[in-house]
Amino acid sequence: MREVRHINLSDSDGRVYCCLRNRVVKLDDGQKQAFCSGCRMYAGEASGKGVECVWEDHRPVSDPHVVRDPFAELASNQKRQIWPTDHLSTCMVFGG
Repeated sequence: MREVRHINLSDSDGRVYCCLRNRVVKLDDGQKQAFCSGCRMYAGEASGKGVECVWEDHRPVSDPHVVRDPFAELASNQKRQIWPTDHLSTCMVFGG
């Protein structure tokens, strides 16, 4: 997977998607001090309009990936790719 810069812009209520917590959070001083300040993904304050984070993203998104709707971003990150499996190659045949 490739590392992608995510520019999470605050919505009208000051909320952003937080990958570390995998939830939508209010981007206030408490969030910044308790989570952003120690997060290895933290990459800046998005020019005061939100938060920037860099993390490996399996989705086909642009780099940078600008997020304007934190709830849509949360939903999009809950989808996981399940790779097809060749079930026949895991079967054993017993003869007698």
